Amino acid sequence: MLRAKHILVGISGGIAAYKIPELIRHLRKAGADVRVCTTPNALEFVTELTLRTLSGAPVYSDVFAAINSHSTEHISLPEWADMMVVAPATANVLAKMAHGIADDALTTTFCTTLGAGKPIVIAPAMNDNMYNSPATQASLNTLRSWANVRVLDCAEGELACGTSGKGRMQEPDVIAEAVRQSLTPQDLLGRHVLITAGPTREKIDPVRYISNYSSGKMGTALALACARRGAHVTLIAGPMRVMPDFTAYPLVNVVHVESAREMHEAALAAWPTADTAVLCAAVADFAPAETAPEKLKKQPGQTEMLLRLTLNPDIAAALGGSKRTGQRIIGFALETQNEEANALRKMHDKGLDFIVLNSLQDAGAGFGTDTNKVTIYALSEQKRTLPLMSKQAVAEQIVSACIS
Repeated sequence: MLRAKHILVGISGGIAAYKIPELIRHLRKAGADVRVCTTPNALEFVTELTLRTLSGAPVYSDVFAAINSHSTEHISLPEWADMMVVAPATANVLAKMAHGIADDALTTTFCTTLGAGKPIVIAPAMNDNMYNSPATQASLNTLRSWANVRVLDCAEGELACGTSGKGRMQEPDVIAEAVRQSLTPQDLLGRHVLITAGPTREKIDPVRYISNYSSGKMGTALALACARRGAHVTLIAGPMRVMPDFTAYPLVNVVHVESAREMHEAALAAWPTADTAVLCAAVADFAPAETAPEKLKKQPGQTEMLLRLTLNPDIAAALGGSKRTGQRIIGFALETQNEEANALRKMHDKGLDFIVLNSLQDAGAGFGTDTNKVTIYALSEQKRTLPLMSKQAVAEQIVSACIS
């Protein structure tokens, strides 16, 4: 997604500038080509040598410097760039950008990039009182009103001045995620996608449960893929060890559940307003008929225990049975035998429009891995088999084939 993209990073003079080398490293690692422009004060917080080394290119910090590649770097850099990110953006620089004041390398470059219509991401950072001042809020509102500008909200927490409040710059990974979205076609804007992800847990007693090996990585990759393309996402998540940071995506609503019945209720509640459901969760088919109120203890001489199970509600069948015109459902099937026949039967029996088949027979696919190998079947039974690739890449392919 960022490979071979040209990203212009603008840095102003705030203490959060020390985090920008990490952002540059993140973007370069993803394959992007990065150039840096700064205000003079930014170089009080991070050295030009560091920025030049990490970006692999000269730093533009002085409009009239003799070392500039062009006499008008503020024009040539925006022409080169696919997008610009300004981080940190101080109250001073926000005011200048909002009012078209271009009196240094950063603000002249910003104004030219803005006029060229290139996407711009701004990550403010300052003291909480400066952030809350009417002047700063007016600058932020002006910048947010421009179509090609996205202003990230400040985070709350401990500030460099010793106080605590709203004013922290978003972390580099959050800014990088906003950069990814700015370079992704927004073909799902206005769409509502419901996604289930992760395992469920069915309680036996207060300390034991029935579950499976699902990590939720495939489902959260799908949520990111849809969010990057502008969708409103309702992610119904079973208990997972790791959950991605969706701070860059205010239209992602994560609903945490534990049991299959809780996931069923949450899915039914979200389904009426959704355009698409992607049922990626590994939902337990059965649950204990009764949950013991206290820990079950082994009795002297006991050699076995019988656990009576009851059938859980079928989320796919429930949504498929209530599907209205225009809605679509993508299901997942993980099979260990008769894979294709079982997947196709599930698709037809439950009213699905597509089904994605995983097989535990494929090395590197299935539970807990960062990669996956799947086959996508349409209702017409046309199929598309993907090679082994990262789960994020698989998610992008599924979204393109089944949703967009």
